[in-house]
Amino acid sequence: MIYFLKGIVHSVLKDSIVLNVNNVGYRLYVSHTSNYQQNDTILIYTYNVLKQDTNYLIGFTSKEEKNIFLSLIKVNGLGPKTAINILSGTDPKTLCAAINSGNIAYLKNLPGISTRAAQQILIDLKGNSNNETSQLNYEEARLALKQLKFKVSDIDAALASINEPNLTTEELIKLALVKLRQ
Repeated sequence: MIYFLKGIVHSVLKDSIVLNVNNVGYRLYVSHTSNYQQNDTILIYTYNVLKQDTNYLIGFTSKEEKNIFLSLIKVNGLGPKTAINILSGTDPKTLCAAINSGNIAYLKNLPGISTRAAQQILIDLKGNSNNETSQLNYEEARLALKQLKFKVSDIDAALASINEPNLTTEELIKLALVKLRQ
């Protein structure tokens, strides 16, 4: 298995880069292609997806990003492409904070993530009763804000920006109201 590659960025594509390593071009799917510039020399950590009908490499800028990816692909129902899409919509620190705080609204706003997938991420990656309480608090806050006639998209954006664990429903509502009134 290839642990990392060091080479020169040959080209930057929509969802991937081509890395020249000793005159061999490796295509790597990456989370944020805007972080790469043609002709830059980089070290990139890799994960090889090897299935019956496909074989491709995914690249990561840090060990932390790779470890989060490895955690995400263990979630029931998430594959490598969905996991890299999730990472394209966030950064590792914010994603971990959202998971630890049970912020389902934040997870649902990530690319390719449905309510069910967001719930599964929380179940598989946090997996304790405190998480269930946090999830419930976010859902109750969302419902209360909907009753106050705020737009659902604005509510979800406000709640998605709050990644603090152990907040009560009332605390979540207060913080979200501050953000909604800005």
